[in-house]
Amino acid sequence: MRALLTRQAGRVVRVYIQQGRSDAKATEIEQLARAAGCALERIDAGRLLARLGDVVHQGVVAEVVPLAPWREEDLLKAVAESHNPIVLALDGVQDPHNLGACLRTADACGVLALVVPRDRAAPLNATARKVATGAAETTPVVTVTNLARALGLLKEAGLWIVGADAEGPQTAAQVDLTGPRVLVLGAEGGGLRALTRRQCDWLVRLPSRGAVESLNVSVAAGMLLYEAVRQRDASATGSP
Repeated sequence: MRALLTRQAGRVVRVYIQQGRSDAKATEIEQLARAAGCALERIDAGRLLARLGDVVHQGVVAEVVPLAPWREEDLLKAVAESHNPIVLALDGVQDPHNLGACLRTADACGVLALVVPRDRAAPLNATARKVATGAAETTPVVTVTNLARALGLLKEAGLWIVGADAEGPQTAAQVDLTGPRVLVLGAEGGGLRALTRRQCDWLVRLPSRGAVESLNVSVAAGMLLYEAVRQRDASATGSP
């Protein structure tokens, strides 16, 4: 909510703060809402529960205009206007919980957008939004008809494609993730589809010392994204 109020306050319709909350977080949200000119209402716990239902909210809630889905054209325009973007793509991930978790990590890592195919993909439904804990309102989701084609367009736009594969010849740490990149992950078990794999400039694996054959896709996405963040931070500071 802090990010919305500071960056996209125009999308915030109203802020609700539960009566009795006077801690630092609630005070900060109230100040940001007032500074942005947003409608603000102190509301008792019973009315807040009746309005929201069984939703984890910690007593601070915002009613917002949903983030409009992006088209391919929107993504390519944003890429052209961005410096050193990271795009996350999910190939055949059908669990909304995983989609929501990937969105949450993507937001934390500064991902420009998340790309999913129209078919064989989890919908951005209430379950995914709940798991994303607000990231669905900050990180655009781009639904494409043909993922391989979309990756090809991103390559033409100057991004290199990095696919996660348990049998990849290199680890993620051995590949340069500091430039404009698309990080692609497939569904557990099936992995990347053949057409998607062909678009990848690198196939990388994530280190695993256990007996489990594959990681949950949202965990793998987090590991790969944070490796990219680590490399970029090191590059910016000149650290090894």
